[in-house]
Amino acid sequence: MINLDEAKKQFDEYTSKFKVADNKVGIKIKHTYGVVEIAEYIAIGLNLSKEDVELAKMIALLHDIGRFEQAVRYDNFDDYNSIDHADLGVELLFKDNLIRKFISEDKYDSIIEKAIKNHNKFEIEEGLNEKELLHAKIIRDADKIDNFRVKQYQDFYSLYKSSEEIVEREKISEDVWNEFLSGKTIISSHRKTHMDKWLSYLAWVYDYNFIPSLKYMKDKDCINKVIDRLNYKDSDTKDKIEYARKSLTEYIEKRITK
Repeated sequence: MINLDEAKKQFDEYTSKFKVADNKVGIKIKHTYGVVEIAEYIAIGLNLSKEDVELAKMIALLHDIGRFEQAVRYDNFDDYNSIDHADLGVELLFKDNLIRKFISEDKYDSIIEKAIKNHNKFEIEEGLNEKELLHAKIIRDADKIDNFRVKQYQDFYSLYKSSEEIVEREKISEDVWNEFLSGKTIISSHRKTHMDKWLSYLAWVYDYNFIPSLKYMKDKDCINKVIDRLNYKDSDTKDKIEYARKSLTEYIEKRITK
């Protein structure tokens, strides 16, 4: 049986032990609960059973459990310069048996493990069964959607160790722009500038799996809110961002009305 209320109590107790500088933990706690709400929205939109809706919310609650230990060990959330937070979360939950604090029975363990492990990867690994794949896709969508909210409000120093003013003057690398034009998500290691990263967040839209996810993005005006946060000083960058705005808006509309 999935008891979300009890799991949330355990989550709050677990995260209360982590204290690090510049509110890293607080940001991730807020993000976690945002992802829980969006995962519920997607699962209901897909007309899933009550059991699957609750399971999607449980996975969302635990998807970033590795972030808190990562913050303490490395004082950052940069997977490339510390540790893959999804893999760390799986280790904590299933090797250290932390999972039993959140759910007593083990019937969902494989689904939860596969979904969390794959939520931050460039692509979902092969070999998942139908139920594992479904929940891996839900958490990937929900996580990316709430990260649009984060990018609207999070201060740039915590994002980039840089200021908005510096980022606003940057260019988009040619290779990254061409990758965007292909209609695919951008490989993180290909990004050279902060503006490359900014564009890569927008390109997450191309990885969404479900129509309810795209409807949520449209209803919340996520594309425009993220794009309009910055004042693009470089004319070429501004033109490219406006092209991205138009392309992504049309892409969402086309998939929704298909």
